Amino acid sequence: MSQNAHGFTFKVLTINTHKGFTSFNRRFILPELREAVRATSADIVFLQEVMGTHALHPLQVENWPDTPHYEFLADTMWNDYAYGRNAVYPEGHHGNAVLSRFPIVAYENRDISVAGTEKRGMLHCQLKVPDRDITLHVICVHLGLRDAHRHAQMKMMCELIASLPPDAPLVVAGDFNDWQLRANKILKRGANLEEVFSRKNGRPARTFPARLPLLRLDRIYVRNAGASHPWALPMRPWSHLSDHAPLAVEIHL
Repeated sequence: MSQNAHGFTFKVLTINTHKGFTSFNRRFILPELREAVRATSADIVFLQEVMGTHALHPLQVENWPDTPHYEFLADTMWNDYAYGRNAVYPEGHHGNAVLSRFPIVAYENRDISVAGTEKRGMLHCQLKVPDRDITLHVICVHLGLRDAHRHAQMKMMCELIASLPPDAPLVVAGDFNDWQLRANKILKRGANLEEVFSRKNGRPARTFPARLPLLRLDRIYVRNAGASHPWALPMRPWSHLSDHAPLAVEIHL
C-alpha cells in the first residue's frame, strides 16, 4: 500500500487454494502456498476453497496446521481475516476467506447456493482505509458450475451491491467458473462492475488449469476504483500450488 499521485494504492491477490492440496489431491502444499502468497506482498487476499476444519486430515497428513487454513495463511502478515463457511460435511467444512492488512470492521457471509446443488457463498467485508474517511467494500465469491446457477448467483450479487453506498469503492474477486464469458456483461449491467483484465486486454485472463491455462475462470472486478498492472502470476511456483493460476492487480482510490 502507498500514497502517490493516484491517492491510496493497494495490491489485491485472488487464488483458489484447492483446500491446500495439489491437483488430484496428490500432495499437501499449504506451507509452500503460504510462502508464495507472502512473497506477493498483497494487502488484501481473496481465497476460495479454503479449509476451515477437517477431522481426519490432521491424523493422516504431515504438516497439517493446528489452526484453520485461512489463519495459517494470514500468519503475521495479515492482521485481520474473515471466513465464510460454505460447504459443510461430516469431517469439516470449507469456504471463502479474506485476509487484510487493513482493519475489517464488519463482515457477512451470504449463502448463494441454488437448491439441490453444491453449497456456494459470497463473503462481504467492510474495510477501514488507513488515514481516510473511506470504507472499502470487498466481496469474495465462488460461483457454481452450471450456467443457470451462476446466472442466479450473479443476480444475488447484484442485489447485495445495490444495497451498498453508490459511491463506495468496491472490489469483487474470486472463482467465477465463467468459462462461457457471460459474467462481464451481466455484472456491468446489473452492478456497474468492470473486470480489470478486460479493461486492459479486452477479456479476462486465462487461469485454468494452472499448468496450461486455457479457461478464463477467475476474475477481479472493481467499481469506484482505478486499477493498474493486472497480472496472472507466472507458472513457477504457482502451477503446482493450485489448479487455478492466481490473479493480482493494483487498485487506486
